This record gives sequence, structure tokens and C-alpha cells, in this order.
Amino acid sequence: MNQCVFRYFIVFICSFIFLPFALAETKPPAEGGSLPEIILSVPENPRDQQYLGLSEDGKFAISKIKAEAVIIQIFSMYCPHCQADAPRVNQLFKKITANDPLKDKIKLIGIAIGNSAFETSHFENTYKVEFPLFPDGDYAIHKKLGDVRTPYYIGVKLNKGKKPRVFYSKAGGVMDVDQFLEAILNKSGLKK
Repeated sequence: MNQCVFRYFIVFICSFIFLPFALAETKPPAEGGSLPEIILSVPENPRDQQYLGLSEDGKFAISKIKAEAVIIQIFSMYCPHCQADAPRVNQLFKKITANDPLKDKIKLIGIAIGNSAFETSHFENTYKVEFPLFPDGDYAIHKKLGDVRTPYYIGVKLNKGKKPRVFYSKAGGVMDVDQFLEAILNKSGLKK
């Protein structure tokens, strides 16, 4: 076997060995699985810090949010579907925060895929978003979440000392706020 053919053979074999690992990293978080570790900067806005139950500056993991469940909205300011979805997500936030039994159990955050802090702030101001939004300008979080399309929603249950467990993972916007919240309550086990 000549050297050139041998090299192609080695590349071919290696691609079969390593391809499943590469593909595994591109899948969205599966319901019932663990959320990859996501580290965010503590918001500068005291209202957002209080909402999330954070008291320190610096960085924090999703598991540090003071709640039983967190809904993570994956969006981009350039996504027309995310723009159209914004009023319904704002309505969802208001519905949760106006409900005394739920307001401390469920928190909502947004992660702006490929958006700078300026772009994220622009989206927040344009669509009058009242829940914390976090930029992911370098796509680092996006890659951890399987390069999902926007909008995408991930619901996680927080358990002290354990990784956040994914109970909801779906592409697409919030078409009906009441149905979406009902699904979140049922899948998270928070509906009693």
C-alpha cells in the first residue's frame, strides 16, 4: 500500500471514530438530561440582580438563580421570529410575576446568540423586555446548547447540589402564553 493511500485510509478510519463525538456536541439539550454549564455575568441592573436572587458581582451559573425552575429563551435581535415573539414572552413574564405562588418558583432569562451587549440592550429597549437578557457575542453558549435555531426555549429544574435538569427543550416561539405556561408547569412538576 503506498503512503498516500495509507494516509487516506487513516483519515477515513479516524472520521468514523471521532464523528459521533463531534455530532453529539451539536445536539440541543434533551428533556430529562442535564443542562451544560452556562456561566453568565451578574447583571449590572439591581432590579435584575434582585429578580434572580444574586447579591454578588462577577459571574454566576444558572444553578445559582433563586428559583425552582428557569425558562431560558434563546434569541437574536436579528431574528424576525424572535422580534414577533417578544410581546408574547413579555406577557409570559408578567403572567408569572403577577402570580404569587409562581413568581418565586419560576424565573425567565434570555440569551442573545451572536449579539453584543449593545445589540442585546437594543433588543431589550426596543421590545421593552423586563426580564434579564445576556449577550453571547462569541457564540460560546450557543455551541454548548447545540447551535439551536432561534427562538428556542429550554426549561430547567434547579436542584441544590445537582446539575440543572432539562424538562423542556423546543424550537419555535410562544404561540399561546397560557398553553406554554401550562406545559412548563406540567413538565417541571410545579403544577399541583
